[in-house]
Amino acid sequence: MKPITAAKKLGVYLPATPEDFQSAGLAHEQFVQLQQDPPEWLQELRRHGPHPRPEVARKLGITITALKKNGMDKPFTTEEIKELLANQPEWLSEARQSLAAERDGAPSTGEDDEAT
Repeated sequence: MKPITAAKKLGVYLPATPEDFQSAGLAHEQFVQLQQDPPEWLQELRRHGPHPRPEVARKLGITITALKKNGMDKPFTTEEIKELLANQPEWLSEARQSLAAERDGAPSTGEDDEAT
């Protein structure tokens, strides 16, 4: 598996990983081992970042599109994410509300829609 693929599947930002991880492919067994028994560097990255875009968006409760639209399309540390959540700029508050409304108003499966 290519390093970029492994990083995406592990939810980490590739440039923040050790050089040996970035420069060598992983066998499936090695990848499974990283998932089951993550080394210290992987645990630290997951705890403190920097985090990749999808993880930043997830932690902020917004979409990747909202990150891009507001010029925030970059890796963030956990501390930076906490700071943004504690002192939410208007765009973040609006993006969180918008995503929450989308999720609440998600189309149903249709199973309980008709009471005939």
